[in-house]
Amino acid sequence: MQPNNDQQNTVRGITLVPEPATQYLNEKQELDYRSHRRDLIRWCLAKGKNPAKAEGYSEDTIRVRAGHIDRFYRWCWEERDGYTVYVTQDDADAYMDHLAFKEDLAASTKAKYQKSVKMLWKWLEHERDGNPWDPEITFSEPSSTQPREYLTLDERRRVREASLSMGSVPHYKSVTPEKRQEWKKYIAVILEKPLGDIAKSDWEEINGWKETSLIHTALDAGLRPVEVRRARTSWVDLDNEVLRIPKDESSKNRDNWVVALTTETTNTLDRWLTERGQYEKYDDNDALWLTRRANPYSSSSLKGVLHRACEEAGIDTDGRDMTWYALRHSTGTFLAHTSSLASAQSQLRHRSAKTTMKYDNAPIGERRDALRKL
Repeated sequence: MQPNNDQQNTVRGITLVPEPATQYLNEKQELDYRSHRRDLIRWCLAKGKNPAKAEGYSEDTIRVRAGHIDRFYRWCWEERDGYTVYVTQDDADAYMDHLAFKEDLAASTKAKYQKSVKMLWKWLEHERDGNPWDPEITFSEPSSTQPREYLTLDERRRVREASLSMGSVPHYKSVTPEKRQEWKKYIAVILEKPLGDIAKSDWEEINGWKETSLIHTALDAGLRPVEVRRARTSWVDLDNEVLRIPKDESSKNRDNWVVALTTETTNTLDRWLTERGQYEKYDDNDALWLTRRANPYSSSSLKGVLHRACEEAGIDTDGRDMTWYALRHSTGTFLAHTSSLASAQSQLRHRSAKTTMKYDNAPIGERRDALRKL
């Protein structure tokens, strides 16, 4: 039997009632909260950015903000000693005051929480006849005119090299004899050795190509998390060394994109596409990359991949906001600096040149040298 609409707990992959919320709710309250969240999330996806033009936010944005809003509701339930969806502006201001005293939260994180609560109030205003909310406390994010945390040129090279040591084929004893024979054939091709000569020692030396190809491609193409999640094998054009991203699968759904790849990255994708066929989770699935649990990658899981690469490369991430976007920002920064804004705009798939302008920031030392020559 198919679950009815009230029993479904996702909208376009976005969780309606997260696990932490269920600890506060009885069965009837959970049903009510799910319905409330479904209305909110659907509106945000369809109209949230610009209600007058029916322009919504991306799934990736709403997935994050929906989690922040749930955190706000749970705080309200604790303060009120019970469940409610009828939150007030006083609740919102009290929550901002609570955040202000959270020393373990960065200012940028507080600003993101506030932005999510503002989006909730936008929905309440347009759909529930609520009044606009003007927060008493305002948190600021870093200026959008400058790129956020990014890898230096040296760090890019170190991460690229470190990715060559990441990942491995299944352990020799963890697969059936039939599957082991298939893997031996794959290893024989990679090592260019006769199948009969493949020994257990060869098996242990081989590294898998999934995370290697993922990191290499992200360094070249500046892939957003949503693009990693949507990436398909059909995007990869090995002969021409490019990614071909169709309009209906691009992050903004506006244009078809052709993204340049280096020969080294193309080689890693070639190896990964060959290895990929050995995994059952990719049967009848054209996703280019999936996690070990056969799920699409999320911002959190991609951050884990990057941090493992940084650890392998000996790059200290303490005190740095080292998210997956650090790869994208580094690609934009150095393309704009070493090539042109037009190159960076096309490679990063920016529709507007204004978005790319934030990467036009030559290092201080080079600007100082230029001044000395004037």
